[in-house]
Amino acid sequence: MRVQKCWVEISGADRAELESWLRAQSIPQALAMRARVVLGSAVGESVRALAARLGVTQTTVCLWRRRYRSAGLEGLRTRPRSGRKRRITAAKEQAVISATQRKPKAATHWSARRLAKQVGLSSATVHRIWQKYGLQPHRTETFKFSRDPQFDAKLADIVGLYLDPPERALVLCVDEKSQIQALNRTQPAFPMWPGLPARMTHDYLRHGTTSLFAALEVATGKVHGRCYRRHRHAEFITFLESLAKRYPKLELHLICDNYGTHKHPAVKQWLAAHPRFHLHFTPTSASWLNLVERWFGLITSQAIRRGSFQSVARLEQAISRFLADWNDHAQPFVWTKPARQIRRSIRNAKLIYET
Repeated sequence: MRVQKCWVEISGADRAELESWLRAQSIPQALAMRARVVLGSAVGESVRALAARLGVTQTTVCLWRRRYRSAGLEGLRTRPRSGRKRRITAAKEQAVISATQRKPKAATHWSARRLAKQVGLSSATVHRIWQKYGLQPHRTETFKFSRDPQFDAKLADIVGLYLDPPERALVLCVDEKSQIQALNRTQPAFPMWPGLPARMTHDYLRHGTTSLFAALEVATGKVHGRCYRRHRHAEFITFLESLAKRYPKLELHLICDNYGTHKHPAVKQWLAAHPRFHLHFTPTSASWLNLVERWFGLITSQAIRRGSFQSVARLEQAISRFLADWNDHAQPFVWTKPARQIRRSIRNAKLIYET
């Protein structure tokens, strides 16, 4: 039986369905508003009153009343829009992807314009396809798989120190940034200006080199550093002695690479006389396991690469200033990946490399 109302005629089944829409928690708000319009109209509520209560225009109320009268509940649902027809088919996109992964005849990689001529599309279309699928032919990244036969054991040892450090002990990442050049630009740099980056001359004068020995505290991110003019086992022993003075009575676990200086007989003799020092070596070709390398990247980009130094002393002063400022606001580098996840990533990369 259908009940005639003043504004909208609604069946009992439709009323029950519309009320169930309003009780549903996941219904779109637009659809809920349309249901309220129809239910309010069914009980004789005026267009002006409905619009004011629901916070919509009177035109909107009239639209959804008219849609319901003509098409019922289906008229309240959002209609699919046709839009512009797709001009680039999936097959064409795959052709662009396949062509991108192959080298051009006379170049090492594709540019958007060169590939556009090859596949018969515009360069803008090729660029959009590259963006859609994350293709960047202009970029390369370096890699090298470690061939250390003890890779797994060393990986587990070092990652274990990061994720579960020993109690009442300090973990330090130790390395040397050797042969840092004191380069003096031949002319003063032009400062940054709106629309222009900072500019400096490409040529320079060399004023000698220094080597930075650094030990990064894994727990706090603070760095203990010393500059030496030479990079030998003697300087490394001197640096170890400075660590002994800085951290008295603490068990020290030092993460180092496989540089020959770290394994010199004189260093081994010094370590034997200081049993609270424990050295942990990264696998060969795996310096990325040493967190101090990340800090070296920061000091290079922020204090050294764009600097101009009239002498080695000026260079060492700049390094000391960066060290002091870093330690005043130090934050640790947090290692997150367990050893098994790293091994899985390397194994997957090798599968890609071998194919």
